[in-house]
Amino acid sequence: MIKGNGASPGIGIGKVLLIEHTQINVEKNIVQDTAHEETKFLAAVEKAKEQLTEIKEKALRELGEDKAEIFNAHIMVLEDPEFIDSTINKIKDEKVNSEYAFKQIADMFISMFESMDNEYMKERAADIKDVSDRVLRNLLGIDIVDLSNLKEEVILVTQDLTPSDTATMDKNKVLGFLTNIGGKTSHTAIMARTLEIPAVVGLKDITDKVKTGDFIVFNGETGDVVLNPDENTINEYKKLKEEFDKTRKELESYKGKESKTIDGRQVELAGNIGTPNDIEGLIKNDAEGVGLYRTEFLYMDRDDFPSEDEQFEAYKAVLEAMNPKPIVIRTLDIGGDKELSYMKMDKEMNPFLGYRAIRLCLDRKDIFKTQLRALLRASVYGNLKIMFPMISCLEELLEAKSVLEEVKKDLDKENISYSKDVQVGMMIEVPSAAIISDILAKHVDFFSIGTNDLIQYTCAVDRMNEKIHNLYNPFNPAVLRLIKLVIDNGHKEGIWVGMCGEVAGDKRLIPILIGMGLDEFSMSPISILPARKLINSLSYEEMKKISDEVLKLTTADEIQEYIQKVFA
Repeated sequence: MIKGNGASPGIGIGKVLLIEHTQINVEKNIVQDTAHEETKFLAAVEKAKEQLTEIKEKALRELGEDKAEIFNAHIMVLEDPEFIDSTINKIKDEKVNSEYAFKQIADMFISMFESMDNEYMKERAADIKDVSDRVLRNLLGIDIVDLSNLKEEVILVTQDLTPSDTATMDKNKVLGFLTNIGGKTSHTAIMARTLEIPAVVGLKDITDKVKTGDFIVFNGETGDVVLNPDENTINEYKKLKEEFDKTRKELESYKGKESKTIDGRQVELAGNIGTPNDIEGLIKNDAEGVGLYRTEFLYMDRDDFPSEDEQFEAYKAVLEAMNPKPIVIRTLDIGGDKELSYMKMDKEMNPFLGYRAIRLCLDRKDIFKTQLRALLRASVYGNLKIMFPMISCLEELLEAKSVLEEVKKDLDKENISYSKDVQVGMMIEVPSAAIISDILAKHVDFFSIGTNDLIQYTCAVDRMNEKIHNLYNPFNPAVLRLIKLVIDNGHKEGIWVGMCGEVAGDKRLIPILIGMGLDEFSMSPISILPARKLINSLSYEEMKKISDEVLKLTTADEIQEYIQKVFA
């Protein structure tokens, strides 16, 4: 058995299609007819643009505007004068063949972006590589793997799936994804969950172990993969698939039901989204609202800040689609691992502890006010709640609220209508905020606990660092005690408390959070119905006793063992 990271639930059973994005070998040749090489190069670029335009249109039809947007970025690479002119100049100056000239320039750009100490910019290197490989294949007459015309059902195995791969493939013929690299937040993992296709990532060398036509089975939840299994193992996985499919079908009966314990404690099950197109998944899975709309995606993969009107239309679309259900929209959370190519930011030693989120917005009030204006204008179209990220002290919260009040006054002067009863809340993701949550609760309408960062900051663990990944643990007693403290302090001041981090959808911890009194759980859409089924089976009074016992335990291992024993 091979072990990877379960990235998207489901059971994959089928034949392998190995996609090898092989290194393209390009030889250097001295040429006399540089004009011919230039023409050949420009023709290959034009062909790549046509291919990418087709892919973009297919992605737009099948995946939505946000997923198609990346191909605009790819086309823009091919329209970048520096990229194209540098190649042409190299052909002319050095009298070399177009393939060699282009690869030299492309490799220079890729290397430059890969060397940047920033995850977002490194992703741009992958975009340039994807685009340049396409141009080189066109120049060399190498066929590009056509995933849109698959002859049979397959499990795709590759180093990593490019955006082009996922946009063009025939989803009806793809039974699953297996990749060498990637984590739960990688492009492949996100796309797999969006498409509800099982996937395991981070398998390191799976491409070296398989060949096209091999038979493979895997579990997208546990990360277990078996290559060329025997008949007994195949039958085991077929049973698992039947159980998984049966469970998903049974979950349909939970649509329209209340998210309520057997003794009457009602909570709200909401979803996390990044764009208006994600609403479809929430509606399909019967979400009771949006607990986290990550607005930073509006700002990414573009050349400039989105205008007030552009933001207004995006917020309005979500509010109208879900009205009258509550929509919690988080203000801009840029910085850390999320940077904007068009906004110069100084290099920081510790970007996750630096100039980001509310700190950036309070420094750049022009950006902040534009977003707040768009949010308030959109508020008349639904049930909007505004949430500030990464608040670490009362001063930041009060200043953010003050800016919001300034924007309201400006709109009043301009006779622009907005809802007068928009709730204002904040994320609890910094330990200092959790510790003074009794003070902060007096100034907001709600808290939303962002466990992804709260765990990282509480345990001093970089959640992307695999060497210390074992220390990034939601069962850490310190984390659970902070969560309980925040819930209790919120309730003492009469405000509701939600959670929008990954922990909110963790079936092992949902009963404990119910017992702690959490009011709202926000998670990926695919997790909503399983969470509702679980909550419908729990007793709030019993969960209170169990969560009290959990908080007495002293280690993460003890807590996990106790929970496993109680719910066995």
